Amino acid sequence: MARPIGIYEKATPKQFTWPERLQFAKELGFDFVEMSIDESDHRLARLDWTAQERLAIVQAIYETGVRVPSICFSGHRRYPLGSNDSQKEKKALELMRACINLAQDLGVRVIQLAGYDVYYEEKSPETRQRFLKNLRLACDWAEEAQVILAIEIMDDPFINSIEKYLAIEKAIDSPYLFVYPDTGNVSAWHNDLWSEFYLGHRSIAALHLKDTYPVTENSAGQFRDVPFGQGCVDWDKTFQVLKESQYKGPFLIEMWSENCDSIEETRQAIQEARDFLLPKIEKAGLI
Repeated sequence: MARPIGIYEKATPKQFTWPERLQFAKELGFDFVEMSIDESDHRLARLDWTAQERLAIVQAIYETGVRVPSICFSGHRRYPLGSNDSQKEKKALELMRACINLAQDLGVRVIQLAGYDVYYEEKSPETRQRFLKNLRLACDWAEEAQVILAIEIMDDPFINSIEKYLAIEKAIDSPYLFVYPDTGNVSAWHNDLWSEFYLGHRSIAALHLKDTYPVTENSAGQFRDVPFGQGCVDWDKTFQVLKESQYKGPFLIEMWSENCDSIEETRQAIQEARDFLLPKIEKAGLI
């Protein structure tokens, strides 16, 4: 079986239906699409899809042969697990349980969680402890459903390295908790790639491929919409370390081209990303 290469939903035209989206990904040579359930009302509403709407996604997967093995669930930015607001905390848990149920119905194996205790609120030891308490509960539900939860390395100091994730993993102690690194986010914080991936290689569920501008004394960095090859990611070194640490999982190209002026413009942007990344992946012996 060849290494799966996927594309993020937000790279594809926003107006597409799911059958159209999966067919579009197939035409561009991708094996899977990662679904987005972000903090917007529009995408959070997917957690309330009817049985018929869920079945339509499964049918599209079988008809196109393009899988949906993962959900990028960033709804916790708006309703964080560590929130100081008890109603938002309650909502965060309700959304988490609903997302796990949706994953079960769609055959999704991995739910990527944003590694924030809180996002729009002030952080404190209490928000951290509340995050850990609720993450432990979420892992209980994930174990019951046999769905993996994987924490993303973020644009936020709370969990901005695999090393910091490993401390969370030790505290939670669940066989269904993993890490979902992002090449750009790991690099933006000046983490040592060799140490990061060698320490964490047994805990990695999947990997986002993305470029970023780095965090510096004078800049907060830029964590999205950075063209591949123009940011701080040392791609040759990154793929070399992944090869040496024996990473065997999928690669997901993370882009935000869903609002391009035309479908052809979106197609061209994705193709340019493929043309940049795939030769480097092949050169490293990862395909």
